[in-house]
Amino acid sequence: MAMAKAAKELIEGTLRYADGTPVQCVLAERTIGGRGDAGIVREQFSRENIIGTLSVTPSWCYGTETMDLEPETIKSILGFNGTERPGAVYLAAAMADYAQKGMPAFKIYGHDVQDLDDHSIPADVAEKILSFARGALAVGQMKGKSYVNIGASCMGIAGSQVDDHFFGKYLGMPVEFVDMTEILRRITLEIYDPKEYEKALAWIQANCQEGIDINEGKTFP
Repeated sequence: MAMAKAAKELIEGTLRYADGTPVQCVLAERTIGGRGDAGIVREQFSRENIIGTLSVTPSWCYGTETMDLEPETIKSILGFNGTERPGAVYLAAAMADYAQKGMPAFKIYGHDVQDLDDHSIPADVAEKILSFARGALAVGQMKGKSYVNIGASCMGIAGSQVDDHFFGKYLGMPVEFVDMTEILRRITLEIYDPKEYEKALAWIQANCQEGIDINEGKTFP
């Protein structure tokens, strides 16, 4: 539980939502040692808007009885690299369980060995925890919103084609396809909200700088 509290303090004290408010972490009501504990925590989390889970462990327990198996959450496991207990063993076993079930998960493990009563978070572990949390938060804030794909393809490049299966399964976002000529038609005929248009244009001008035109000022035969 000390590991979980330290991770909670790290995330809440470092990250912010898109509106600038501090990120909120829900701490499990108890440690999880078996299916009974897991069921109680699952019920607790069901009452919250949980996007991702970070399971932390300094010890061994049965993986499939304790790990997060909810299909809608993004998962990660931090195994404690300690002197006395096999956090790495549970980490490896649980990750193998996730792979067998076809559920993506992120594994976190520190480079340096720590004493069992050392509840500090090493710099490399903190970086991995925050990287996972940032990704989970991004997905959580996109979930339920639509992704607008302007044009189906760019110059026939496969990588530019949106994979709507990925967006639906992993991000919870439906994909809406809009033809670029339709946008130009609406701009030409002024079929839009002028205030929203000016807002979008100002954002694009501030954040999407145009590249340098290497042909500017040149003449060609």
